[in-house]
Amino acid sequence: MLTQKQKELLLFIHQRMQQEGVPPSFDEMKDALDLKSKSGIHRLITALEERGFIRRLAHRARALEVIKLPENATEGLQPPKRPAFMPSVIDGSRGKQPFVPPPSTIVDSRTVSVPVMGRIAAGVPISAIQNHTHDIACPPDLLTNGEHFALEVRGDSMIDAGIHDGDTVIIRRCDSAENGDIVVALVEHEEATLKRLRKRGSAIALEAANPAYETRIFGPDQVDIQGRLVGLIRRY
Repeated sequence: MLTQKQKELLLFIHQRMQQEGVPPSFDEMKDALDLKSKSGIHRLITALEERGFIRRLAHRARALEVIKLPENATEGLQPPKRPAFMPSVIDGSRGKQPFVPPPSTIVDSRTVSVPVMGRIAAGVPISAIQNHTHDIACPPDLLTNGEHFALEVRGDSMIDAGIHDGDTVIIRRCDSAENGDIVVALVEHEEATLKRLRKRGSAIALEAANPAYETRIFGPDQVDIQGRLVGLIRRY
């Protein structure tokens, strides 16, 4: 399944190749998707390649081949448009205050109800927009002060930190974190991922806990912290 941005880029590449016989440049892709830097395009192309939608051809400039299109692709064959809102892990909109997760509710003396706000990628970043899907009961001592929300983990990039695919992570909502914290990071206002935060001077590194995944380095204006990991729930 593709994120909205991945689908938009794939359709844009397909359209340009149909019209002109060559794929668009990275600058043209960046402008079409209204991204701030070409690093976002590199990330989207890598994700499309990993999912088998495109292939990069060696030793040729701007060499991309579209292998397949998503289902119902003809419904979206128009130039990509920038959404009218700024994505966030918590659903929000440009010019408005971000959606605040419903408050945690004390169910009884043993459990607190915490809102589950969708899924988070521990692997290739996913589309960041999520909605309140349901609630989950948590032990009170799992929570700290402040607002909390839960996210379902997809992927294995944090497996060496004990976070597995299918786990539910409990996140304390915050916009800053200490070096070494595991955080929900919003990358370039578009994709969300669960990674360990490493500060390298003015740069920010998002570090996986799985040697199969590379550490990604970003400028301070490319990453927004949405929350910090405080607990984990696993079902067997």
